[in-house]
Amino acid sequence: MFKRSFASKDRAGKSVRPSKRSFRGHQKLKLQQKLDSPPVGNTLTSPIITLVVGREPRIFAAHEDVLSLSPFFTAALRGQFYESASKRVALPDEDPQIFSCILEYLYKGDYYPRLQYNKRHVSFELEDAQDLHNLGGRGSVESTVDIPGAGGALLKDTVIYCAAERYGLDELKRLALRKQGLQSGITVDVILRSARFAYDNTPDSDSKLRAHYLALIIRSRKTFKRSGTMQEEMEIGGSKLFFDLFVAMCNHVDDIVEIGNNRSPKTI
Repeated sequence: MFKRSFASKDRAGKSVRPSKRSFRGHQKLKLQQKLDSPPVGNTLTSPIITLVVGREPRIFAAHEDVLSLSPFFTAALRGQFYESASKRVALPDEDPQIFSCILEYLYKGDYYPRLQYNKRHVSFELEDAQDLHNLGGRGSVESTVDIPGAGGALLKDTVIYCAAERYGLDELKRLALRKQGLQSGITVDVILRSARFAYDNTPDSDSKLRAHYLALIIRSRKTFKRSGTMQEEMEIGGSKLFFDLFVAMCNHVDDIVEIGNNRSPKTI
């Protein structure tokens, strides 16, 4: 699922061979059509809603019918977050830079850096990506964000995925996960910090983002094995991440043993 190359001893690279299924022609066309067709039409006539975002408030404005594409805002516009007289919604716990990406997606169907289809390479790539390792348009571009209280940089697409979970935007979750898969050269500490954040901000039923991190760590195990950061994080514990990682590693070993037994029966 994820095949990683390493830009340095402490960086995990990007998968260079996605599954055959995801690259079928009709699926590429379907995704490209979604990216070319924003969720809203050209005529926006609904009332303007003011959104007060963050602990140090920043003011945003959006059309009510655009916000209503999210089940969260459909409910918020009728609930305790909404001041009907002034048409204001307060979101004190949201990060303004992430919320800006959410609004960009609601209006345009994507957020920067946008996902683009490269006909020459027959693959998707990130807008303005620096192709430093000749990976066909893959590379690091605005890959991290600093969120107060996170203890350091986080992968931007992970934070957006978690926000999309809160706002009920499943298509945005899929987009964020796909875009994160195109980033490369991310350091171990950023990956582990982002994995913890993902576990803290997604339900236990999440089978996409959490699995992405487990597969990444297993595929890049040589890098993580010699990382002092990985050792420190495991000793600290306090996250279901490491038990899930243990189970995933056991399943990985079982798969290898089963393949070996099919060739020449034996057990370990």
